[in-house]
Amino acid sequence: MPVAQFAVFGHPISHSLSPQIHKAFAQQFGIMLEYRAIDAAPEAFEMVAREFFAAGGRGANVTLPHKAAAFALADERSVSATRAGTANVLTPLTNGRLAAHNTDGDGMVRDLTERHDVDLRGHDALLLGAGGAARGVAWHLLDAGVDALTIVNRSPEAADALADAIGEPGRVHTRYWEDLDNIGSYDLIVNATSAGVLGVSLQLPFSLLASRALCYDLSYGHAASSFLAWAKTAGARYAFDGLGMLVETAADAFELWHGERPDTNPVYQLLRKQTA
Repeated sequence: MPVAQFAVFGHPISHSLSPQIHKAFAQQFGIMLEYRAIDAAPEAFEMVAREFFAAGGRGANVTLPHKAAAFALADERSVSATRAGTANVLTPLTNGRLAAHNTDGDGMVRDLTERHDVDLRGHDALLLGAGGAARGVAWHLLDAGVDALTIVNRSPEAADALADAIGEPGRVHTRYWEDLDNIGSYDLIVNATSAGVLGVSLQLPFSLLASRALCYDLSYGHAASSFLAWAKTAGARYAFDGLGMLVETAADAFELWHGERPDTNPVYQLLRKQTA
């Protein structure tokens, strides 16, 4: 009997921890699978993804820069994917059709509230960025009880579009990136920009941090190091990267595909040691 095939698509993708994560999850249940990283250039993503599923692929994770393309490729879309306009999971349906899911927001909230034991209710939050990563988590921050969410992006049009899509003007606001020096302080700051991934250091004022602030970067490892160093220097009470979010989002995908919920903590602890 052929081994079930799974994959993660990205560009670049050689750094991905997803193959290791899913193989570790599978071992918990004695499931045999093959999970590989597939590097697909943006112009080739649709063709490569369709070929993967046509050959019997049972599921795929999707990361930068293909999340919007994965959403567009799908025939059915979950509520979270529809809100974000992006997808990080593709699952085959019948007759060559595909379903899109976005597990980013659930994974981030679970990492913060369950692994790090943080109560998000009542926070005044600043979201840096308004692209696909930000769209994947914005609604979930509000669902988790954040009082107010301010979105700042280098392109103000994208920030305005995200705020309009959320449709809660009493809780969601936008400001210009140039105003960061004088927009006040926040007790929750989420970095959803691609700066760290691109090797660019964000120049952020220390005045953004309120006392006992929590800072969270959706990236992990080296990509998150600059933002977390800034947060610690500025006096943040908590500064977390997105490694736990990565593991939690992977667990959601695994459960979609296999009907089993893996134990994420041992996998997170193993990866934390490897990336320390």
